[in-house]
Amino acid sequence: MISITAIIKSKQENIEEVKNLIQNLVTQTRKEEACVRYDLHTTDNVFIIWEEWKDQAGLDIHNNQPYLLDFIAKSEALTSAPIQVYKTIQIL
Repeated sequence: MISITAIIKSKQENIEEVKNLIQNLVTQTRKEEACVRYDLHTTDNVFIIWEEWKDQAGLDIHNNQPYLLDFIAKSEALTSAPIQVYKTIQIL
């Protein structure tokens, strides 16, 4: 199992637009065969996606999906910092 945490910081004036883009991303991603979990959390202007994937091959497929690439391209101008992505291993 592969765990990913993505942190997206919206500019204050773009919170709703970023939220809508992320909600579409979540909806599409949850349909992927290798997706075990794709949960969205938020506080203020920060959105956190907690992901779990069956394997690296499935994650590689996800990373090349048109809706993910579209999200990345559209969100660049709407965020206050680059998207942070952490690939982690559970220790407890």
